[in-house]
Amino acid sequence: MSTGYQVIARRWRPKQFDEIVGQDHITTTLKNAITSNRIAHAYLFVGPRGTGKTTTARMFAKALNCEGGPSIAPDDDSETCKSIMDGSCMDVIEIDGASNNSVEQIRQLREDCQYAPAQCPFKIYIIDEVHMLSTGAFNALLKTLEEPPPHVKFLFATTEAHKILSTIVSRCQRFEFRPISDALICEKLSTIAKAEKISIEEAALKSVARLASGGMRDAQSTLDQLISFCGDTITEGDVLDVYGLSSQEEIHHLASLLAQANYPEILSAVEQLATAGKDFYRILVDLQSYLREVLVGAIQEGGQTNKLGPPIRVESLMRMNDALHRGEAGVKMGLSQTVNFEVTLLRAVEESRTRAIDSLIKELSGLAKDAPEVFDQKKKINEPSVVAATPDQRAEESQKSIPRARDAVIEAEAEMLAESFPGDSDEHQPEVKELASRIRSSTDPEEIDALAAKLPDSVRLQMEELFRAQFTRIQSLEKQ
Repeated sequence: MSTGYQVIARRWRPKQFDEIVGQDHITTTLKNAITSNRIAHAYLFVGPRGTGKTTTARMFAKALNCEGGPSIAPDDDSETCKSIMDGSCMDVIEIDGASNNSVEQIRQLREDCQYAPAQCPFKIYIIDEVHMLSTGAFNALLKTLEEPPPHVKFLFATTEAHKILSTIVSRCQRFEFRPISDALICEKLSTIAKAEKISIEEAALKSVARLASGGMRDAQSTLDQLISFCGDTITEGDVLDVYGLSSQEEIHHLASLLAQANYPEILSAVEQLATAGKDFYRILVDLQSYLREVLVGAIQEGGQTNKLGPPIRVESLMRMNDALHRGEAGVKMGLSQTVNFEVTLLRAVEESRTRAIDSLIKELSGLAKDAPEVFDQKKKINEPSVVAATPDQRAEESQKSIPRARDAVIEAEAEMLAESFPGDSDEHQPEVKELASRIRSSTDPEEIDALAAKLPDSVRLQMEELFRAQFTRIQSLEKQ
């Protein structure tokens, strides 16, 4: 009798510790615990979905209860091991924490713990999604968890460890399951594809791994769906079309537009992505990942990079990526993905072009290192007799420098005044030019005052403020 099709994630579930991908730090610890006979009474497996928590718990239970065990290499063909892996063993009880979370059910578990195992060395309870237990259920489990009968072992699995009471966590050995790297996922999927006689492009494998976000089960489920859609041959285009992803070339193009601050092209690119039915949230995540790679390259290259076209600094890349990260919630949960995505990209461009005040001060400080030398050279040219002269000579030189400085200021002001003045640039421009020219050519202080009085109030105030700001130093020399 046919049992029906079994999905890839189940058919390729690991059966030995060495088959678990990307969790070597956990499998090594568990194998050493078995070898040295230092097996704890409670274990807590924590990590993202699809990283092997429940599979590892079953495998550990199989290693403890196998014939002739505990053993790090149990016989997969034995009846006990088969029953454990298919969930029919009476001494390995799997409990779903989401549907068995009441105090009464945990009390029943405590009573069952007192009975010896039927056929195996240990009675093992595997509680999946243990964070779903109620507070009362956790409290009912505390005493039994701290001092269980010698034949009882607890294996807990959860994706949200922060929801578990600290009193429970402190009674367990905690193991952190890491997201699996894209390279390891691609390697495993390639092995599965060869065994299933499926032809799949390397770029397609990378896209599937990127979509899985570190979860092997998600990657295998995606591969299963693609086989149903594409048949025996899978290309990168198939993956992009089915799941609304963007290629690496499209991500690079979009990042280059952000670096160039090309607003029209950014809006045009977003419109094209929307027409193609792309997933904007996925694009945003991939764009952040790509900019992170560019950022690392910029750091290694000494502070900036040309990978996106124009030179861009590390600081700008950090601000751009931060703006994209802050826009994730709006793109994912907002009413209009397209609008929120456009706004997030434009905000990222604007923030990448700003400069932090501390970095500007640092840059200006570096430019000012040569400033004293330049100031000394100008001082020698403009004031040759002031440095080593008597007070009378300094006063005489100051009196001579005042007309020169006044002429320079008046000339600069005349050019400035000829451009524009708030409120009266068109009306008084010819008059201002004439008065400025007469002031420049006059040497009589009374005549200069009389001419200045004829200037418009706004112009005269600006001239007085500028003259006062520029020549306070000369006035101080006169007092010496």
